[in-house]
Amino acid sequence: MQNRIAALNISVTLAVMILMSACMPEPPEPATLTGKNTGKAQIRISGTEARRIGNQIWKNECAGTISGLTSWNKGEYFASLGIGHFIWYHRDKRGPFEESFPRLVTFIQSKGIPLPQIARQPACPWTSRDEFQKALNSPAMLELRKFLHTTIPLQAEFIFLRLEHSLPKMLAGLDLANRKTVRQRFYAVAGSANGKYALMDYVNFKGEGTKKSERYRGQGWGMLQVLQEMQMPPVNNTASGEFAAAADRVLTRRVKNAPSDESRWLRGWRNRLQTYRP
Repeated sequence: MQNRIAALNISVTLAVMILMSACMPEPPEPATLTGKNTGKAQIRISGTEARRIGNQIWKNECAGTISGLTSWNKGEYFASLGIGHFIWYHRDKRGPFEESFPRLVTFIQSKGIPLPQIARQPACPWTSRDEFQKALNSPAMLELRKFLHTTIPLQAEFIFLRLEHSLPKMLAGLDLANRKTVRQRFYAVAGSANGKYALMDYVNFKGEGTKKSERYRGQGWGMLQVLQEMQMPPVNNTASGEFAAAADRVLTRRVKNAPSDESRWLRGWRNRLQTYRP
């Protein structure tokens, strides 16, 4: 009888172990780079790495604060929301910069996450910074802030997916020789220490550099322009360090070309670029 009970216990234990292993998520795959021949950037990062990068971007844009998740900067005509300060335009005041908040909302909704009522609106409901500031502690704003805080991991994933799709966008308008150069530099940065973070942050921070509306005197400041500006191979540095140095040159040029004074932003931009260095 005891033998039968022992055998039964072993069978139950094995069944539980099999069930548990079936329910457990797969361990994250190690970071790898693929797509070098196709030009489609398929960059894999672990969940831990994505969370770390997301938290750093949150720190860059919002000082890592919950209140910073809903912002409207002085001198700007749009709200900046979430860890990436995703742009949200009012329907009557559009602009040349790429609007990303509505796409973020669509992405989060696709994951089955319920949206607050205010995020369902087709355009930003606040018409000015003054109006936005007066609503900072309103029920709608508090609900939006809570939503943005609880979805930080998904916002990091959204930025990562944007990076993944950035390479073919950048290559599309280049001739064969320049495509090869940009592709090689992209993967050199992505494969270096801090490289994936640098690329994720910069593409969210200043875009791919493919929009003609994002130009001053015909010169852009996006990731494409930084990759083209890089001096390769880097001297006594990693590719991510050279990416940071090239970005500094590109953003300095932007300030010189700007139709209005943007010099107040340059110091903060440079401090941010320093975090790209290993």
